[in-house]
Amino acid sequence: MSAAPDALKMAAATDVTDKPLVPPTAVARARALGRIPFGFGPRFYVAFLLGLFWLVPAWRFPRMIQAMFVWDFFILAAWAWDLLRLPAAEKLEVRRIWRTRPALAVPSEISIEIRNSSKIPIRAHVMDEAPAQLRVEPPELNLSVGVKTAAREKYSILPAERGDVRLGRVFVRYQSALRMAERWSVAETAQTVSVLPNLDEAKQHALYLIRSRQVEMEKRRKRQHGLGREFDTLREYREGDEIRDISWTATARRHQVITRVFQIERSQAVWIVLDAGRLLRAKVEESGRTLRLAKLDYAVNAALSIAQVALHCGDRVGLLAYGRRIQQNLNAGRGPRQVRAIVEALAQVRGEAREADHGRAVRSILSTQKNRGLIIWITDFAETATTPEVLEYAMHMTSRHLVVFAAMGQPDLNRVAADTPKTEEDMYRHVAALEISQRRDLLLRGLRQRGVLALELMPNMLASSLVNQYLEIKERSLI
Repeated sequence: MSAAPDALKMAAATDVTDKPLVPPTAVARARALGRIPFGFGPRFYVAFLLGLFWLVPAWRFPRMIQAMFVWDFFILAAWAWDLLRLPAAEKLEVRRIWRTRPALAVPSEISIEIRNSSKIPIRAHVMDEAPAQLRVEPPELNLSVGVKTAAREKYSILPAERGDVRLGRVFVRYQSALRMAERWSVAETAQTVSVLPNLDEAKQHALYLIRSRQVEMEKRRKRQHGLGREFDTLREYREGDEIRDISWTATARRHQVITRVFQIERSQAVWIVLDAGRLLRAKVEESGRTLRLAKLDYAVNAALSIAQVALHCGDRVGLLAYGRRIQQNLNAGRGPRQVRAIVEALAQVRGEAREADHGRAVRSILSTQKNRGLIIWITDFAETATTPEVLEYAMHMTSRHLVVFAAMGQPDLNRVAADTPKTEEDMYRHVAALEISQRRDLLLRGLRQRGVLALELMPNMLASSLVNQYLEIKERSLI
């Protein structure tokens, strides 16, 4: 397996699937908002208040009050004239434009565009109904739109959750250059978009890890003959070759002993099993990140990294995400369509408040994957007096599959266990943390003795460690 070609193929396949994942542009004609869809502009109030200055000389010259009413009438007439000049709401077209796909914890931008088909320029104040999952406060924008032209302004988002989010309408208040009157309108641009896992992070992990192994793998033979059972080529019989590999038909044709040469099977089934139970809902604080992500978010990013690497190593990749029920179940497949299906499925994986049903997940895998394959199980377990059932189910699968059991570590627990206690309370916390850590080590050691590749990984190292483990399994032909 050569690193450079795989990296290039991975980048190309990702580019193929990126474009369709960008949400479509939402387009709508504005319409009048409410029964009275107009009001007074800021200059109207300023001019009206200026009229009150006529009251100062009115103490000595009462006729000045009449002048004040004349002024007010003139201001009202100017307001009415300005209101009539303002284009109807239907003359405005509003667009919400996405330039990139929204991804978890990745800053992005949305553009709001207003097209003005009227005969006068306008100044518009726009507010978009963006949900709290995308940004804390609703965005407010100011645009100056010329005659029969369009203007565009953008605002930033930082998605805090994966899955479907719904954006609502766009509200527009617009005025003419006189700014005496204003009209109120709304555009029905509601749309549901899917916040995806961090695709760029997954791609960077995959490219980096494959390239980092390029030097090591180039030192080896590109194909390891004789270890697998996938036919590669024919050659003359050599001392040490197995008798069962002799091709008798080729031997008869060439009048010399010909043997078959086999290579490692390049297309194998890799299943990524994702636990979405309550333990994976715990938030993890990591330096350099604006948002605190849940363990499940790190697990999703790791699953995507593994899927990309495995697909571009020629393997078929399946996905099973579960809580109390099966949330996502994709049969093992390959190609750009499988990449997109996995991305869309991972975007919909949500953490559940109850303990996951591990038995249901294992039964689903065993009934679907009959032949031997690689199971990468990303989960966690609680420290109890008895063996957690997730560990028992992991051991149950080893008779038919190679299982990589990845338990997500607890950074807070490790920090307490590593700190030197300074008070009596710190000492109790330190001892408890050590006891829990030792208990977890014993349980994982028991899994390894049963043939499970058991790992305890910190959330920020989960993706890179699992991809490395997968590549090592491929190199050693353990499946």
